[in-house]
Amino acid sequence: MIKSELILRLAERNPHLYQRDIERIVTTVFDEIAAALSRGDRVELRGFGAFSVKQRPPRIGRNPRTGDSVQVAGKHIPFFKTGKELRERLNEGEPPAPKT
Repeated sequence: MIKSELILRLAERNPHLYQRDIERIVTTVFDEIAAALSRGDRVELRGFGAFSVKQRPPRIGRNPRTGDSVQVAGKHIPFFKTGKELRERLNEGEPPAPKT
């Protein structure tokens, strides 16, 4: 699902709201999540999951074309961990995994 599809689905479920207002709400929520992550904060949505930022250390990579070693700078990456309720919804009806 892309952002515009999310907005359309929310508009269908909430006919009393204008689509432009729903678009503004969705954009604001996404912007606030991005702003919190850029500050290094963690964003937790109960039952859905948690967004956080992880740091990748600098490393030596390889240029796939030439095979030469290349220094790759460290960077921050967004990370999402699903919540328990979301995992359970995604796995409804599946048999439990065998224990090893």
